[in-house]
Amino acid sequence: MTQSQSGTVKQVKLGFSWTTLFFGLFVPLVRGDIKWAAIMFVLAFLSFGLSWLVFQFLYNKVHTRALLESGYAASTEEDRRRLQAAGLVLGET
Repeated sequence: MTQSQSGTVKQVKLGFSWTTLFFGLFVPLVRGDIKWAAIMFVLAFLSFGLSWLVFQFLYNKVHTRALLESGYAASTEEDRRRLQAAGLVLGET
């Protein structure tokens, strides 16, 4: 994905988050996503750690959606199709 204003390029994964499976709430911290790190921490505390089982399936999609909202867009047509298939972008971008 490419940020249109700065030209910054980030690789994102779609689907299951293996890094979240192994490293939990450290993943959003490393990615600079403080908001979701805090949400994951609070939910892990309230659910006695069971929310960890859910976030490994959701976090990559949440992170990608946040990047799209902050001005990132698919770098290639293939990337755009993959984002469309995942339900993250609609039609033309």
